[in-house]
Amino acid sequence: MDHITAGEYWNKNAEAWTKLARAGYDVYRDHLNTPGFLAMLPPVVGLYGLDIGCGEGHNTRKVAALGASMAAIDIAEVFIRHARSEETRVPLGIIYQQASAVELPFAEGEFDFATAFMSVMDIPETERVLAEAFRILKPNGFLQFSLLHPCFNPPHRRACRDEDNVAYAIEVGDYFIDAKGRIDEWTFGVAPLSVRERIPKFKVPRFHRPISQWFNLLIAAGFLVERVEEPMPSDEVVRAWPVLQEAQVAANFLHVRVRKPGAK
Repeated sequence: MDHITAGEYWNKNAEAWTKLARAGYDVYRDHLNTPGFLAMLPPVVGLYGLDIGCGEGHNTRKVAALGASMAAIDIAEVFIRHARSEETRVPLGIIYQQASAVELPFAEGEFDFATAFMSVMDIPETERVLAEAFRILKPNGFLQFSLLHPCFNPPHRRACRDEDNVAYAIEVGDYFIDAKGRIDEWTFGVAPLSVRERIPKFKVPRFHRPISQWFNLLIAAGFLVERVEEPMPSDEVVRAWPVLQEAQVAANFLHVRVRKPGAK
């Protein structure tokens, strides 16, 4: 599978994904992943940034609200249509463009920074994605991205729960097996059954890589690793959103910031 075929899957997911996420059913994003990502993000006031794989623009808007001037791309036309519609409704100066992360339509050294919220893991040509991100960054610019934690979300994963349905361990397997675009079908579990019955499940291609491959690819692309985080929900957040409790047992997400070396 290549990025074009993967993008076709995401374009088919985009309508339902946008509807459910905007209704508040993406609780892992809203109450764990994005807050952790933004807490790790360096100051971006006055900087020019690119959001790679922006989806319907939720996280792009969050970064723009921190004071950055933002451009954003996604390969899925439906996502871009929804993102542009929201930009029209609430203008933040974000320029959305349909494009692939493996062929970014921007000049070398155009951006101060780039973000990629849960997107680089969905593109099989990872080397090209990282090379393109490196190319469009200015010297000393940074890329910050998030992905499913490779150690705790390999092709086989199961939460082990006690009699009270409280997770106490995560069972993992097939860590060294490349999923090669295996299609996972799922939806947001907190959505009411009546909603889930009306909307088809997402079909999401998986391209699992062991954590060593991720860091070796970043090094090969020329990046310097600057910071790594594994967000964990607080007890307060878990009380409000019990579904997040298993993320206190093992990390669901990995956040990485890398930097393009400065000019010598």
